[in-house]
Amino acid sequence: METRRLGRLEHQSSVLIYGAASLGGVDQDRADASIQEALDAGINHFDVAADYGEAELRLGPRMAEIRDRIFLATKTGRRTYDEAWAEINRSLERLQTDHVDLIQMHAVCDLENLDLVTGKGGSLEAAIRAKEEGMVSAIGITGHTAEAPSVHLEGLRRFDFDSVLTPLNYKLSTDPKYADDYAALVEAVRASDAALMTIKMIARRNWQDGEEKAYDTWYRPFDEQRYVTAATAWLLNGHPEITGLATAGETRLLRQMVQAEKERAELSPDDAAAILDEVQDYQSPFVDMPI
Repeated sequence: METRRLGRLEHQSSVLIYGAASLGGVDQDRADASIQEALDAGINHFDVAADYGEAELRLGPRMAEIRDRIFLATKTGRRTYDEAWAEINRSLERLQTDHVDLIQMHAVCDLENLDLVTGKGGSLEAAIRAKEEGMVSAIGITGHTAEAPSVHLEGLRRFDFDSVLTPLNYKLSTDPKYADDYAALVEAVRASDAALMTIKMIARRNWQDGEEKAYDTWYRPFDEQRYVTAATAWLLNGHPEITGLATAGETRLLRQMVQAEKERAELSPDDAAAILDEVQDYQSPFVDMPI
């Protein structure tokens, strides 16, 4: 699997980042099988969060075996110093490690939450303390709404975050405002040599009322290999600024995403876009977010 430099953190990160939200509601056997599938595919970057159900607990039992083989990132969604400090310590316990490579301010999707995170007594202060004490090596910011790129740009103005995790897929890129906000974020990330990672690459649309939810994702994902490959090719082949993309929060989709990463060399970004244009119900996943 291709690796890319994770900004100034210098880790050579697999372009697929294991989205451990997929482990939030599964048993240990299914978790172990999925983790091993990722390792066998060459994935060396795992991304989890305190808010992902039981995910940290599912990863924890494997840490003694794999900790020195992976870049490990988690997130805190708490907004005050005290809450975030407690959660960071809890995450280390659940993950059965004494440090993580990256702690991320989770779901910072609007300026109100950014103010809480970066303000006096906010969660960022807890992350800075954790870094000073060697519990974390780097500090990042994440978000998952149509406003996330512009909010993350403002976040970089307030604090020198080591990484940004923001949404991007072909459909989002066709929205002029979103494209402009993303381009401005890329410029700022490059200037600071931060790592830029993305999410929602294979999001197809929201689930419709009455539709059976076949996967554990809050949005309807692409699951046909043709479209998963096209979405991956469009993103990775056309966006060298991206250090990696998070796999979907569903263990049953990991195989398709690994296959897509292998096949993507055959598609130019334009060819991939033409394939995705075939999909009549393709739209932004942020039309009606449940979270």
